[in-house]
Amino acid sequence: MVNEPLSNYTFTKTGGPADLLTFPETIAQVHDLVDYAKDNDTPLTIIGNASNLIVRDGGIRGLVVILTHMHTITVHGNEVTAAAGARIIDTSDAAGAAGLSGLEFAAGIPGSVGGAVFMNAGAYGGEVKDCVASVEVITRSGELHTYTSDDMHFSYRHSVVQETGEIVLGATFKLVPGDAKAIRAEMDHLNDLRRSKQPLEYPSCGSVFKRPTGHYVGPMIQQAGLQGHIIGGAQISMKHAGFIVNINHATATDYLDMIHYVQVHVKAKFDVDLEPEVRIIGEPVATPVADK
Repeated sequence: MVNEPLSNYTFTKTGGPADLLTFPETIAQVHDLVDYAKDNDTPLTIIGNASNLIVRDGGIRGLVVILTHMHTITVHGNEVTAAAGARIIDTSDAAGAAGLSGLEFAAGIPGSVGGAVFMNAGAYGGEVKDCVASVEVITRSGELHTYTSDDMHFSYRHSVVQETGEIVLGATFKLVPGDAKAIRAEMDHLNDLRRSKQPLEYPSCGSVFKRPTGHYVGPMIQQAGLQGHIIGGAQISMKHAGFIVNINHATATDYLDMIHYVQVHVKAKFDVDLEPEVRIIGEPVATPVADK
């Protein structure tokens, strides 16, 4: 697809166009796209489920690859292997149905497996690093590698591929046997908590900021008097102040302006620097040059 609006794919329903957009279905096709980008000196951007992502309103130059058509999930013994585009929710469900415990924390995380590995996603006391056995990647030069969990250098919302630019193709999770009914009950419990606390009724990018050591973001935003504040079509959620929701045709610029607004006010009140957890990519809208 050419000049395809990425607002059609992001969870915030914002974002400018991709010059070229494609949806590979196999590792071989990803390899071909990496080769194409390298041979033609074309910028290459990889996107998963676009749930924890803000694409600026100017869009993305070059080739954008969305991996959601690579979504196979298989169970072998105590391991679950999932392609990068598989939803981590579906991977958690598959593990639970097989009586495997360890992915319950991911039952409500809307991202893809590739995105979850990329950012070491976590919730309710669990993180991807706790159960990843291996990760398949392809480098920007087209080389395939298998990394162990240690190789990934996981830390809070971080993995080594954020620095190397390698593309996650899939992951294998090593889990432990458990009772399928008890696992399902725990997953349902966590999903009930999520529905009760998070503004799932509006488009959003999930938790916007990383949690600073010794602080909780939502209460700080509340205590700074920011909850409910609106910029353009974006609002600091009335249900959970750590979320920015799209209530009225917000733009990515509205989101970015709100992020800056929160950072400035939280810094002024608490002397805490809030760092975005959400991934921000793409180009700003070009400013027209005035006639002389």
